[in-house]
Amino acid sequence: MAPRPRKRVSRPKPRSSRGGGGGGGDDPFFESEPKRRRGAGRDEDIESDDSDLEGLPAGGVGEDGEEAGKEEEEETAGEKKIRLAKEMLKKVTETAKRREEDEEEDEDDEAGGKRVAEILLRRQLEESGRKRSSLAARVLQPHPEDSFKMLVKHWQPVTAVALSKDSDKGFSSSKDGVIVQWDVETGKSEKYLWPSENALVSHHAKPPLSAKRSKQVLALAVSSDGRYLASGGMDRHIHLWDVRSREHIQAFSGHRGPISCLAFGQDSSELFSGSFDRKIMQWNAEDRTYMNCLFGHQNEVLTMDALSKDRLLTVARDRTMHLWKIPEESQLLFRAPVTASLECCCFIDDKEFLTGSDDGSIELWSIMRKKPTHIIRNAHPVLRDNLSSLDNNDDENGIHKPESVLSAQSWVSAVAPRKGSDLAASGAANGSVRLWAIEPDSKGIRPLFNLRLDGFVNSLAIAGSGRFIVAGVGQEPRLGRWGRVRSAQNGVAIHPIRLEEDL
Repeated sequence: MAPRPRKRVSRPKPRSSRGGGGGGGDDPFFESEPKRRRGAGRDEDIESDDSDLEGLPAGGVGEDGEEAGKEEEEETAGEKKIRLAKEMLKKVTETAKRREEDEEEDEDDEAGGKRVAEILLRRQLEESGRKRSSLAARVLQPHPEDSFKMLVKHWQPVTAVALSKDSDKGFSSSKDGVIVQWDVETGKSEKYLWPSENALVSHHAKPPLSAKRSKQVLALAVSSDGRYLASGGMDRHIHLWDVRSREHIQAFSGHRGPISCLAFGQDSSELFSGSFDRKIMQWNAEDRTYMNCLFGHQNEVLTMDALSKDRLLTVARDRTMHLWKIPEESQLLFRAPVTASLECCCFIDDKEFLTGSDDGSIELWSIMRKKPTHIIRNAHPVLRDNLSSLDNNDDENGIHKPESVLSAQSWVSAVAPRKGSDLAASGAANGSVRLWAIEPDSKGIRPLFNLRLDGFVNSLAIAGSGRFIVAGVGQEPRLGRWGRVRSAQNGVAIHPIRLEEDL
């Protein structure tokens, strides 16, 4: 039997919004698109091309009677990216033209365009981490007049420094709880003011355990987009700040110990925190929410570093280093050499890492091996003229222990790379910051130059351009008071790095 044809059911058409009556007549859902947008066009912000504004004089009056061009708006993040991209393209084009002139070859426009495309592709691969930039070979011998210059002074030892992605702004914190934002070129600095206790509680901070909340800051991190600054310290909270207004906007609670390290994921709003309570917690700065908690360390977490692809590197006082693969919910465990306890760590790229230890050694690691591929023993040797500059608080009956003094000064307290390149730096209390070249294919580490700096180097950062290095230095170490360098200043020091011209 043939199937019976279906009957079409006629549905009543919705009434027009102009007509009266109940039902859907007044419901804007039944209005056509032009009718809904009609009349609301003046109230909505409609984006227009730049051509629509041509011919309108600065300070003139538009069609709506509003004064135009009266005050220039602040440059947005998108506009800044476009401007920087145009500047980089112009620089690359000029470099390609210069190379053509040097080689004195007659090349057509197509060949010149290919050369520009090759340079841009190489830079894109280097920035994405798929190709390591050869920066160490271009580092020149420092001039005699080159030295670390104090950019920002603090009353107490600096515990952390951080640079924005474009390296034009810097941030530093100290044991007295002061957080400072400074301009790299001019050195102009501005302080972050802590809100009142009632304001902190309204921002979801828990009441302090004692009569007064500790403001001592031990860690800093700035987001890739430059919008957020995170700080953490002895009050067991992560504090989120707005970089543009320098105002406190949120407090994250959840750790049961002091916050010892912080790191933002690259090109994301994900924030990671490590604490003396052995936990690592994941937050979202944009949504102001808690995301995850990572367990694995058996002792206090000391430092961490984050990379793209949701990779996190951490070291703790249990003498282990963990590489966390966040999406896969897995981790790789690396154990320190027998005589060393890892104190600091950093990513070189997604396949190699660098660590510093309390026995004065620096270790190069590969993701393919559980042991270091290369170790530099006594990376920061103690100079004889520096022995008298250190006061050791572990003395017995007023007698200095030579081995304690040597250990205190050679303790590698900070390591930092220029991400995606073969250039790295390390710091200790022996009176110098050392630059290192990372050999390709995990072949080793090669020393470059020593940069003189007195005091405990508690934090390091290399600019994205590779043209300068900043160090957070103090008379005491970051996480204790077991040593003191009398001749050191408390502050942020900057040193230029001279490079050969990029061809």
